[in-house]
Amino acid sequence: MGARIELVMTTVRQRIVTRNLTPGARLPSIRALAGTLQVSASTVAEAYERLVAEGAIVSRPGSGFFVANKTAPLSLAGAGPKLDRAIDPFWVSRQSLEAGGDDLKPGCGWLPPSWLAEGGLRRALRKVARGPIADLSDYGTPLGHPGLRWLVVRRAAERGVEVPPDQIVLVESGTQAIDLLCRFLLESGDTVLVDDPCYFNFHALLRAHRARMVSVPYTPNGPDVEALASVLAEHRPRLYITNSAIHNPTGATLSPVIAHRVLKLAEEFGLTIIEDEIFADFEEAPASRLAAFDGLERVIQIGSFSKTLSASARCGYITARRDWIEGLIDLKIATSFGGGRLNAELVYGVLSDGGYRKHMDGVRRRLAKAMFETTAKLKDIGIEPWMEPRAGLFLWCRLPHGRDAAEVARAALTRNVVLAPGNVFSLSQSAGGFMRFNVSQMLDERIFEVLRAVVT
Repeated sequence: MGARIELVMTTVRQRIVTRNLTPGARLPSIRALAGTLQVSASTVAEAYERLVAEGAIVSRPGSGFFVANKTAPLSLAGAGPKLDRAIDPFWVSRQSLEAGGDDLKPGCGWLPPSWLAEGGLRRALRKVARGPIADLSDYGTPLGHPGLRWLVVRRAAERGVEVPPDQIVLVESGTQAIDLLCRFLLESGDTVLVDDPCYFNFHALLRAHRARMVSVPYTPNGPDVEALASVLAEHRPRLYITNSAIHNPTGATLSPVIAHRVLKLAEEFGLTIIEDEIFADFEEAPASRLAAFDGLERVIQIGSFSKTLSASARCGYITARRDWIEGLIDLKIATSFGGGRLNAELVYGVLSDGGYRKHMDGVRRRLAKAMFETTAKLKDIGIEPWMEPRAGLFLWCRLPHGRDAAEVARAALTRNVVLAPGNVFSLSQSAGGFMRFNVSQMLDERIFEVLRAVVT
């Protein structure tokens, strides 16, 4: 009976941590929870009494049990599905970031250093070093570097998004952009929609904001619109976070037809959309942009330069409707004050250098070659791509023989290979047989030797 009592207590604690049960909320009745968990009513009653004793819930005779009116410390690792710590999203990130020179990282989400615009970066660094001392020492302005914002304007126009520079706020990164927008748009316990699968740090950020998450299956052309309509009707999420340009982890691109249907549903259900275009510069031709069709009414567009320029020069942007800009500036000042002027100057120096576009042409060619070669080698092992992307870094693949990606990732870690198993991207935990591969990090034959050993 002790194990069943612990199951009930763990279930209730998990709902409190994830804010599915908020402070002051009434818990399910003893009989209702007993039926849900298929345990006896006496087991639930004993679990509730123990939770009362530890202060997690309170008993109100005649009314039931309620979550204590206090906010428990947030545990991000404990807020998600109970994954093996060796292969959860935070562990994948830590392994990739802490990997030594001999470690291989096909599970990471960035280019190898040798693929980046080293010459442009060094030229920009020298230029900034010779410039005014204020560029090296002062805070940035609230909106951010004017020249860089004009560059973002021109880049947006190339993708069909018309926006003036005073509707662009520079931030420290794409991650900070989402963080600020969550602070601006959400209250604790609000529901947010994500793709399934999606970039795993979306999950972590939303848990940090104590949001409730729901998901919609992603197809090669965008979200499953029939499922999207059903989820919107049932859960009424306030916000939807998705990728445009090249989807992470699937490599899919949004079709114009699906984009229009998504926006019609957003209008019907009062949904705001954050469109992350961080992989835009990897596109061979611009894919559909929700912000272009919507005119920035319900869609907020964000991005950064960490994937193509430098992850060390942290700089991103938010493009939003005019009446939201002042509130976002206030939040930016409250959380990071003036922002990184030095980084903005550096990014502006590289992007305004005529060599950047030529460099990215070369990167796209290298990626196309790596995509072709990696796909062939993975197929030879029996690892099949879910689709063959038009561009970008990622292949989303099904493992052979019903192999569990978590087990494969654990085995590969013992051989100094960091992989990204499917369920770290899946809110529904329905991608256990999938793996995301970064083709730019797959040039070492040792990776395929390890995969062959741990998969076949």
